Order: sequence, then structure tokens, then C-alpha cells
Amino acid sequence: MRPTKAAKTPKPTPGIRETGGNTVERDKALEMALGQIEKQFGTGSIMRLGEQGNVGIEAISTGALALDLALGIGGLPRGRVIEIFGPESSGKSTLALHVVAEAQRNGGVCAYIDAEHALDPVYAKAIGVNVDDLLISQPDTGEQGLEIADMLIRSGALDVLVVDSVAALVPRAEIEGEMGDTHVGLQARLMSQAMRKLTGNLHKSRTICVFINQLREKIGVMFGSPETTPGGRALKFYSSVRLDIRRIEAIKDGTEIVGNRTRVKVVKNKVAPPFRQAEFDIMYGKGISSEGSILDVGVDLLIIKKSGAWFTYEGEQLGQGRENSKKFLSENIDLMFEISEKIRVASGLGQDAGVLEIDELDDLDSLNGLEIIDGLEVLKGPIEVDIDG
Repeated sequence: MRPTKAAKTPKPTPGIRETGGNTVERDKALEMALGQIEKQFGTGSIMRLGEQGNVGIEAISTGALALDLALGIGGLPRGRVIEIFGPESSGKSTLALHVVAEAQRNGGVCAYIDAEHALDPVYAKAIGVNVDDLLISQPDTGEQGLEIADMLIRSGALDVLVVDSVAALVPRAEIEGEMGDTHVGLQARLMSQAMRKLTGNLHKSRTICVFINQLREKIGVMFGSPETTPGGRALKFYSSVRLDIRRIEAIKDGTEIVGNRTRVKVVKNKVAPPFRQAEFDIMYGKGISSEGSILDVGVDLLIIKKSGAWFTYEGEQLGQGRENSKKFLSENIDLMFEISEKIRVASGLGQDAGVLEIDELDDLDSLNGLEIIDGLEVLKGPIEVDIDG
């Protein structure tokens, strides 16, 4: 039996000198590769994370202060896909229209793909949407609606795009076919292709794309929730934020129902810790009650004092009872804005909102308690990054 030969130790490659775990030649090769990539694909096609002047996340408010705080960054993140889903008449379209109104208030351009053909311009105007400047499309097929969305996003001129709803994006084959024909997976394939095309363009254009979705129930589910959303799994994967919106109780004025108390749960969040929830009022014909949300959050943060039925802010009585206090705030806009700013600052989202250190971005959980380092209002511009730190 021949003796087993010992394994040969690999010889170092000629011309490469090891220096502290890295190599001189490897660095040169990397720099050459980076140069070729930039030459072929353009400046900025690849870079080191620390070289980016801004790796913060700019946001647009939802119109509900409690939800802005629950999202962790002061609103919906720009350049991302957002999904809002829930039961019928739970406030999905209302929430989306409030995002549109907030964007328009800051000079933004918005578009609405009304696949359900159910947008009420009178209600949208009551919420605060500038209906004269709002771009609207009522597509005949799902393919047409998503193609229009893609063209608008690629223009780079859009701030918010709403698609209402995913369930109403009917594939062309289903519309042209006979009633009762089976079309397995058509809508899921359509959405999967759309997500692949839209995501990259959204990031470049910094457009928020809000998909409104309905609920369905899976048959035969014994354990866990039977609820699911139509359109396949692609939207769930590509969404940076998913919001589950539900009515929890009716708001009454005497015996008349005048609105709904609504709860929104952040079931997915790629830009801040998820699973937070917010509650606010949606009033019939008016939309989200911003003064009610400010009142609730102010009491929670002890900025507004509540003693019995009375609400007080810095010694000034706002009113007896929640509805009277809401009415007082709605009539005193300057005071409402002052309280709102104080709440944002106390929550790390206002003028003292903080700069993200580059190391803090490595861990998502670090966004839960940002250190307040320098002054910057998140909603009016991106978070600056202190690279020298």
C-alpha cells in the first residue's frame, strides 16, 4: 500500500503582497472594475455607502399624526411601494387621498389610477385634495393601468401615485374572455411583472406608489387568519410598508353616527420597527380628524393635560370633552400647529429630529430610539448623514 502524499500548501500568487488581510493588487483590480462600471453605466451607478451624501429617508405625512409616529419616520417613505389593505369602507381610499393632499400642500404633483371607477371628487375636495391639479386615469384593463403608472413614474415628475385598487386591475384576457372562464394566476403574474418594472424607477424618481388592496378569505384554513389579499405575493414582497386599516367603533353625535374610530397596524415596515399601531377618527364627509389625532397623541405624551373632562395646554383650557376640544383646535389653527410641532420634536420627528449616524443604519432596531444630534425637520427634506461623525 502506497503512503498517502501530504497535501501541498498553495503558493501565493506572484506579484500580490498581503497587507493586513487585504492586498494591494486586489485594491487596484477593484478600482479598475469600479472605473469600468462607471464608464459603462454612468457616474453613481456604483459607490461606497459612506460616499453617499444622503442615505436618509424622506417622508410625506399621512395626515394623521398618530400614524406618522407609528411609521417611525414621520410619514410614508419616498421612492417606495406602499400597500394599504383592509375590509370594505374601512378608510383605505380616505387615507390615500390624505397622502395626496399632504403632497399637494407641499407643491407636489400627484396621480390617481382609479381602476374601481369610484373616486368621488366632491369628497376628495372636502379632504383637501386639489382636484383641479390631480391627474386621474380610469383604465379599461389592468395592463393599461399599470403601463400608465410606469410611464408616469419614469417621467420623474410625480410625487405620489395611487392605484385604487389591485383587485380591480383586471387582466385583458379576463375582460375579453367569456363570463365563467377560469384564468389561473393571471393577475398574480401581471402584478409580479409590474413590481419588477416599477421598483427601480420608483427609487430613481422618489415617487411614493400607494397600492390599495381588498381582502379575501382562504377556504379551509383551520389555524391562523384566513384573510389574504388578491394579486399574488409579489406586492407583499416589494412593499416597504404595509398598512392594515380597520374600523373599531362608531363615533356618535347623540344618536347619529358621524364617523368611525379607525385603527391602523403597520404589519410590515422596512424603514423603521414594524408592528406599531395608531388610532384616529375618520369623520364622514371630512376625512381624517387631524385635530383629534393631535389631541390623542398630545395627551399620551403629556404635552396636553387632561383633568376629568377638561383638556389643557400650557394653562390654556382647550375645552370640556373631547369633541369640544377638537372644535377649539380646528378654530385655532396656529395653536394646533404649535402643539403638532411640539409633539413631533418630542417624538424625534420635528425640528430637533436628529441626524442618522452612518453606523446606526446597519441595524434597523436602532431607528427605534434615534439620538437627537442636530436640528432638521424630516418632512421638509431628507435626513442629513454625519459621515465624519
